[in-house]
Amino acid sequence: MSAECSSYLNADKVLVSGFSCPRAGGDARAVFCCGFQDVKYCCDDPHSFFPYEHSYMWWLSVGALVGLSIAAVVLFAFLITVCVLCYLFISTKPRSKLDTGLSLQMA
Repeated sequence: MSAECSSYLNADKVLVSGFSCPRAGGDARAVFCCGFQDVKYCCDDPHSFFPYEHSYMWWLSVGALVGLSIAAVVLFAFLITVCVLCYLFISTKPRSKLDTGLSLQMA
């Protein structure tokens, strides 16, 4: 079994000619064409070809980083709010017991 990787333009816009998998001198199990539209190679997983450019994955990483940063800021703000509210609750409690107006007497 073998696969044909068609020619493509790499990230530098240089034409890379097509090739057959497995490549000469490469792993004999790498019979599938894998990678992206602008980066292709031979591998042993039939589901490892993605029909978009490799730079797309960098945008996913940047998006994930921005999302995680926003989540971290929200969590930090929540923790600060909880700490401030706890401090205010503890610091505004009366220091002495309140007089209920009832006196307890021994019988």
